[in-house]
Amino acid sequence: MIYKDKTQSVADRVQDLLQRMTLGEKAGQLVQPFGWQCYEKHEDGTTGMTEAFKRQVSAGGVGSLYGTLRADPWTGVTLETGLSPKEGAEAVNAIQAYAMQESRLGIPILFGEECSHGHMAIGATVFPVPLALGSMWNPELYREMCRVVALETRSQGGAATYSPVLDVVRDPRWGRTEETFGEDPFLIAAMGVEAVKGLQGERLDAEDSVLATLKHFAAYGSSEGGRNSAPVHMGLRELHEVDLLPFRKAVEAGALSIMTAYNEIDGVPCTTNRYLLQDVLREQWGFDGFVITDCGALGMLTNGHNTADSGETAVAQALLAGIDMEMSGEMFEQHIASAIEHGRLQESDLDRAAARILELKFKLGLFDRPYADPEQAKRIIGKPEHRELARRIAGESIIMLKNENAALPLSKEIRKLAVIGPNADAPYNQLGDYTSPQPAGAIVTVLDGIRQALGGEADKVLYAPGCRIKGDSREGFAPALACAAEADAVVLAIGGSSARDFGEGTIDLLTGASVVTEHSWSDMESGEGIDRATLNLMGVQLELVQELHKLGKPLIVVYINGRPIAEPWIVEHADAILEAWYPGQEGGHAIADILFGEVNPSGRLTISVPKHVGQLPVYYYKRRTRGKRYLETDFHAEYPFGYGLSFTEFGYSNLKVEPPVISADEEALVSVDVTNRGDRAGSEVVQLYISDLVSSITRPEKQLKGFRKISLQPGDTQTVTFRVGREELEYVSADLTRIVEPGEFAVMAGPHSAEYLSAPLQVREEG
Repeated sequence: MIYKDKTQSVADRVQDLLQRMTLGEKAGQLVQPFGWQCYEKHEDGTTGMTEAFKRQVSAGGVGSLYGTLRADPWTGVTLETGLSPKEGAEAVNAIQAYAMQESRLGIPILFGEECSHGHMAIGATVFPVPLALGSMWNPELYREMCRVVALETRSQGGAATYSPVLDVVRDPRWGRTEETFGEDPFLIAAMGVEAVKGLQGERLDAEDSVLATLKHFAAYGSSEGGRNSAPVHMGLRELHEVDLLPFRKAVEAGALSIMTAYNEIDGVPCTTNRYLLQDVLREQWGFDGFVITDCGALGMLTNGHNTADSGETAVAQALLAGIDMEMSGEMFEQHIASAIEHGRLQESDLDRAAARILELKFKLGLFDRPYADPEQAKRIIGKPEHRELARRIAGESIIMLKNENAALPLSKEIRKLAVIGPNADAPYNQLGDYTSPQPAGAIVTVLDGIRQALGGEADKVLYAPGCRIKGDSREGFAPALACAAEADAVVLAIGGSSARDFGEGTIDLLTGASVVTEHSWSDMESGEGIDRATLNLMGVQLELVQELHKLGKPLIVVYINGRPIAEPWIVEHADAILEAWYPGQEGGHAIADILFGEVNPSGRLTISVPKHVGQLPVYYYKRRTRGKRYLETDFHAEYPFGYGLSFTEFGYSNLKVEPPVISADEEALVSVDVTNRGDRAGSEVVQLYISDLVSSITRPEKQLKGFRKISLQPGDTQTVTFRVGREELEYVSADLTRIVEPGEFAVMAGPHSAEYLSAPLQVREEG
């Protein structure tokens, strides 16, 4: 059989296999049931197949499984019922062996796993969330992280991952803001390209490579009111110029899997949008991978979008539009055969989708090397080197927003330090959504990190939670104020939580001890499906800050959260503010490293922070026609895109554009000198913006078109250069082509989007 001969071409193997398959076997390739429901864990640690899974295999096969190794409250898989790294690999092998041995043609299963900020399996390394990863402004370091994620995932048999998220955020009230890299399409594209390179590696069939899935296609982060899956109101020109740019760049980098978004754009659901899935993705961009739906998206066609009158109609609409696989698999499993029988689909439509999936299975090496190595999984997953990388990444991602009178860094000789707040010692609150349950001691909290940084001297660090993220209880105020009164300075860890209910109980506000209750307290105010109407702190957190401020002690606020926080009172009164987002399992160490000056903060905002929720949207690349101001306030962000402070000071000078006049097909070299004017070594993110001063289409005031993170010793100067050509100067015209118009441009280089040097560049008329 040709398809079993690895010396044959992939195309020949696919064609040979496809012609041997029945209609039911082809349909099975498009189905992706929930993997954690396919096995049962026995008391001796071994796993067995469920009867339902066995029936699916015998009925025609299962093409893919979703989240077999996933563990969290949504799946119901706990530390007790879930799988260790070694057990996970053994379970995947057992499932794979059953599917290949008990199905007629022995087609392997594609195991798809969540890896938003680390492999979502028990024991795997938990890195900072994508919003923090973007805040590093270090795509190369992110690529290194993706190599680790791919290695940990593939070591257990996972061969596809549902990341990176390339959504562009326009309204941070959206609960999934934390899963994105921020608001700027250029930066998101740069991170997306490195994700594809890091996850997929040099060869898909390598032991440290997995299939990258770009999501959510498209405009998912631009929904009405920041509400999850709400309609998107956007013209095609803006869609191409902004929201589709990261996807196009990642496809050009070699991405081979795309996930559609839940939302509709101008009334057309993304799941059935033939223009996006065929005309743009395949015909214009040349994408040759497969397209998968998000979970339950086909059901929304009949109950939500209401563009289909039946499941059979929904399946036909999706398959004809360009969908190849359904996450959850229910609609495809139930209705594909009848849709073909009733003439809504042709078997050739099914063949096309099945062939795309089979092709990737061959390229991933699943037919020739279907099994994982459990001992390797045990050695690799969560090893110390991976944790150290997580700490380094968290350190580079943390942003210092304020540092009045050099409140930071703190001296390690401090007599007593109060560590207060609901996020000071709440392990799961540091991790963000899409996180597995964690063994005891796996997470370093802010309190842990500070205690270790001070040598473990228990009497130097005083702790009290003060309050919870949500709720109006003030019973913890008195113990918190008592701690602060004894201390020389206060570190206050507040913000939000994306932690789902892991059954860990709650914190006693009087003692700070963890208390297991019958119904665990959930502080979740961010994450998927948790959208907000405001951006202020929830509960009584602001009151706690205000009470502590009355003591007159230096007050350092550490935000741990999944979206920007708009609290002008804190901006005005805190002595220092750190934005850590959700910094992962090593976050406590990374925060302590910055608090005590072991690491000089180099994170920069990738999302603008408003003064008030009523200013939204405040993304920096608004068009010149954005209007004047509100009666109560202006429309400028509290902290602009690209902003972040350092323990040293950087100066910019000598901006040059050479030559100052070019044609549309030529390049100019932009250079700027950056000097470390302080007395500490530090890293600066040099940012390049372009403004098209006059154009046929109304354009943004400025757009990011380049950035570079550099490190400088005190007194050193480095000349940073950027090439500016067609790609940096073009825009999407009214007819949806990318053009460069002749005329005047401004080239800007500086530390953030609101502070820069500027120089002219002219694009001359052709001929």
